[in-house]
Amino acid sequence: MIIELLQLFWIFFKIGLFTFGGGYAMIPLIQYELVGRGYISIELLYDFIGISESTPGPIAINMATFIGNDAMREYGFIARILGSMATTIGVALPSFIIILLIASLGSKFLQSKFVEEAFKGLKPAVIGLIFSVSIGLIVHAVFPNIRFDQLIFDFAGFNYKSLIILVIVVITGVFYKKLSPIKIILLSSILGMIIYSILP
Repeated sequence: MIIELLQLFWIFFKIGLFTFGGGYAMIPLIQYELVGRGYISIELLYDFIGISESTPGPIAINMATFIGNDAMREYGFIARILGSMATTIGVALPSFIIILLIASLGSKFLQSKFVEEAFKGLKPAVIGLIFSVSIGLIVHAVFPNIRFDQLIFDFAGFNYKSLIILVIVVITGVFYKKLSPIKIILLSSILGMIIYSILP
């Protein structure tokens, strides 16, 4: 069990260390490191994204906590708590260390030409990562049987209810730009309760 906890800590330490652009940019890394190694399934990853976005706190911390808990489920209750702690500390520690280093180096570090150029190079990569996650989430919600990683394009499980909710939320977000993300999340949950209970 100790080895598994250390492995989870190291995986999330690497994810936290190389994640630029927030929690969504880390999802491809989680998919590569955890889904690829069989810790969790791709379906569970998408479920954790939805749960992490709907619960208070940063999505990166929430996802790490949920995944650590689930990855240690076969070892019992205490192991699940330790798994959550290992992954949460692992993903948060690199940011803590980097912020301390930047604070100790002062403003000269951020004003460095090399740092500025590095951040300019990171921006397109972060946008691409977030875009790929968004496309993956939309496709998974509407066509749950499609698997990009296995090149399976099964359109039989078309989920028109998710598509209806997605269209309503996107249109609402476009026409009501002042609508806060909290209200959009609440709208989505209400639409889910109504559409999934009424439509066959």
